[in-house]
Amino acid sequence: MTDRTQPQPPSHPEGVGDDTWLDVIHKMDEVYSQLLRDEVALEQKNAQLEASQQFIYGLLSSMSDVLVAADAQGLIEQTNQALCELAGRSEDALLGAPMQSLLHPSQDGAALQNMMHRALTLRQGHSVELMLSDAAGQPVPVDFTATPRYDSRRRCIGYVFVGRPTAEIQRAYRQLHEAHEALKRTQQQLLHAEKMSSLGRLVAGVAHELNNPISFVLGNVHALNRYTQRLRQYLEAVHAALGDQELPELRKLARQLRIEHILNGLPSLMDGTIEGAQRTASIVDGLKGFSALDGEERETVAMDAVVERAIHWVKKGMKLDFDVQFQRCPGCTVLGNAGQLLQVLMNLIQNAYDAASSQGGVLPVLRITARQEPGWVAITLHDNGPGIAPDVLSHVFEPFFTTKPVGKGTGLGLSISYGIVERHGG
Repeated sequence: MTDRTQPQPPSHPEGVGDDTWLDVIHKMDEVYSQLLRDEVALEQKNAQLEASQQFIYGLLSSMSDVLVAADAQGLIEQTNQALCELAGRSEDALLGAPMQSLLHPSQDGAALQNMMHRALTLRQGHSVELMLSDAAGQPVPVDFTATPRYDSRRRCIGYVFVGRPTAEIQRAYRQLHEAHEALKRTQQQLLHAEKMSSLGRLVAGVAHELNNPISFVLGNVHALNRYTQRLRQYLEAVHAALGDQELPELRKLARQLRIEHILNGLPSLMDGTIEGAQRTASIVDGLKGFSALDGEERETVAMDAVVERAIHWVKKGMKLDFDVQFQRCPGCTVLGNAGQLLQVLMNLIQNAYDAASSQGGVLPVLRITARQEPGWVAITLHDNGPGIAPDVLSHVFEPFFTTKPVGKGTGLGLSISYGIVERHGG
């Protein structure tokens, strides 16, 4: 009899052999290997997704513009750090809040609704300035652009709001405008400097050409003056020698030619000619100094001489009825460029005359004082004009600023003078 308690060897299901089990095991290995590959790929995808999320988060955090993503009902779904800092609220506090809650109480909510409606209607971005509340509850104007978001079936599922505080835009525009104006002023100053340089070369050339004939005139007039004195001595000796024996015809001819009158008038004529030639030579020297062809070369300059020359050029050269009183300062010298300093003093004296003469019926008066201070020479000009209005006082050194009528001033004099004095350490 067979012992029923002994284990029986496993029997295969009917129709299933060893080959079938081997195939099943092989398939299970393939499935397991595929699962491992899928798990590795999934981990790679997760790593890429996390990197993308970090990248997007970094972009949102670094944006200086305000960014808000809202759903179709206007509830906030996503925002960035710029809005959190502006509103003084955390991102968790903003999520799910209506866009309406960002607005300042003074801002009409209809503007936001109209903005969203127009963006949806136009199917493109629409810009509106909205007044938001900052962390202190103060209104902050923000220039917002709303753009609708669509799903795969082109249905609107929300909006994206991108905005920048208007104050920043205005500040950037103002800085751009100031930079543009500064560039224009620099271009004008360069143009003016080039013109002045060309004028200086022209004046220096003219002065050099005039210097030679003036020297000839002065030398010849001095010689002619000596010759006249000798001829007078000779004629007096001839008349004394002839006495009463002088021929009547010669006496008659002398009266007709007015020889005596000519001899008496020659000294004053010579003196006037010499004085005129000397004044012309002085003007030429002034032109040579004003041309300032020595550029930025510095030398010891006596300020008394510069002030007196400036007074002469403005008052005498332009024939102005102008009472100018100058308190000299002997020994007041500076290290600088005489021609440039002359230009500064001439501009200040001319401005003083223009201001004082604008009152009408009053003789323009200018008092100039120079005094020595430790390390400095201070020059003060005080006229009897109406003075400078307080509202324009801060603009007087700006290029092209002038209170004179059109055609009477360029507004460059004080600006250039300020630059010259500044370059001289004043």
